[in-house]
Amino acid sequence: MIFEVLTLFPEMIESSCNYSILKRAIEAGIVELHTINPRDYTLNKHKKVDDTPYGGGAGMVLMVQPYIDAYESIKLLENSTTIMLSPQGKPLTDKIVNELAQYNQIVMLCGHYEGFDERIREIIKPVEISIGDFVLTGGELPALCLIDAVSRKLEGTLGKTESAEDDSFTNGLIEYPHYTKPREYRGLKVPEVLLNGNHKDINAFRFEESLKRTKAKRPDLYKAYMEKSKLKN
Repeated sequence: MIFEVLTLFPEMIESSCNYSILKRAIEAGIVELHTINPRDYTLNKHKKVDDTPYGGGAGMVLMVQPYIDAYESIKLLENSTTIMLSPQGKPLTDKIVNELAQYNQIVMLCGHYEGFDERIREIIKPVEISIGDFVLTGGELPALCLIDAVSRKLEGTLGKTESAEDDSFTNGLIEYPHYTKPREYRGLKVPEVLLNGNHKDINAFRFEESLKRTKAKRPDLYKAYMEKSKLKN
C-alpha cells in the first residue's frame, strides 16, 4: 500500500508514522509513505498557498493552483483512489476501511484554514471522508487515523492476522473484554471461564459479552446486528 499525503505540515505525518506498528510496516515494505507539500508547487515567490475568500468573510482559502500542481505531480497507479479529509465527507467506518485496504495507492488531501477552493474538488473529484461531526484545525489527524486503520488490515502489519479478526465492528459488534495477569486485583477477579481451557465455553462467553457491551454502549449497532441475524435465520 502506498499512501500519498498532500499536506502543508509533512512533519506531522512522517513523525507520527515513525513509531510502533506503523514504523515496522514501513520498514517491512508493507506500507510506503510519501508526503507532498503544496508550498513546493506554488508560483508565489513567498510560498503562499492561501488567500482571502471572494465574496468576503473570515479566514483564508487554500488556492487551487498549488494543490492541483502538487496532485498532478503524483504518479497515480491503476488501482488508486483519492480522498479529501473533510467534515463534509461520509463517516469513516470499518466497512470503508476494508474497501480502502483493497487499493494499492491512496492519495489524501489535507485541508486547513477555511478549506479548499471549490475548484480543487471539481478538478480532482476526490472521495470525501470525515472522522466525525466536528471540525479540526487541519486534515493531518484524520489522515493519520485513516493510514493507521487501513494499515492494520494489510497482511503482515499485525503480528497475527487474528489480532484484527475480533476487533470492534469487524462482525458488527463491540469487542469483548480482555484480561491478563494477575488473576485478582483489588478484589476484581478474572472470569473463571477464561481459566478453564475450554475454548468452546470461552468463545461463547466472549460472544455474549460482545452482545451485552454492544447493547449497552451502541444500541444502534446492536439493533442492526440482531436484524441482520434474523434475516440470516
